[in-house]
Amino acid sequence: MSLTIPNLLSLLRMGLVPFFVIAMIDGQPRRALAVFVVAGVTDALDGSIARIYHQQSLLGSYLDPIADKLLLTSAYVALSIPGLNHGTAIPVWVTVLVIARDVLLVVMALVLHLALGIKKFPPSVLSKITTAVQVGAVVLVLLSSLFAGLEPVALGAIYLVGALTLASGLDYIIRVNRLSAEKGSAAP
Repeated sequence: MSLTIPNLLSLLRMGLVPFFVIAMIDGQPRRALAVFVVAGVTDALDGSIARIYHQQSLLGSYLDPIADKLLLTSAYVALSIPGLNHGTAIPVWVTVLVIARDVLLVVMALVLHLALGIKKFPPSVLSKITTAVQVGAVVLVLLSSLFAGLEPVALGAIYLVGALTLASGLDYIIRVNRLSAEKGSAAP
């Protein structure tokens, strides 16, 4: 196991999750936003450093998405609890969609690996866009607690998250079905 700088940054991002949640519980949206932004910077840095300095590793390929999912899931759960968020609230149904999509991705990747021997299931462009919009919506929701005028924009972003998350989940199901059919027709 190699603890490269990108892997340490992913671990740092995981370590920031409790601080984000504590800031939300303490009613400190400014601090929660700062923690979320710092975590976002670690995400950008770990990928860039890994590519530039050829520090990609098997451990990093697991740590990075786990850190991302932990942070996003924590943010969506915290921002959908009435009373914790002083800005635009994320509806529970959007939080459920975000979590269900992530669970679906993990289950499908596991099934593809175990049943069909497929080791790589890279994210689609739609999935990357969905994740970016999910992150952006969290930032807007946190900002809406500081600037009331942003509430309509944050609400629009939340509904866009719902639509994109649903579309991305369906896209993954279609991709898995296609991969399964290809693998099944290629079998001797």
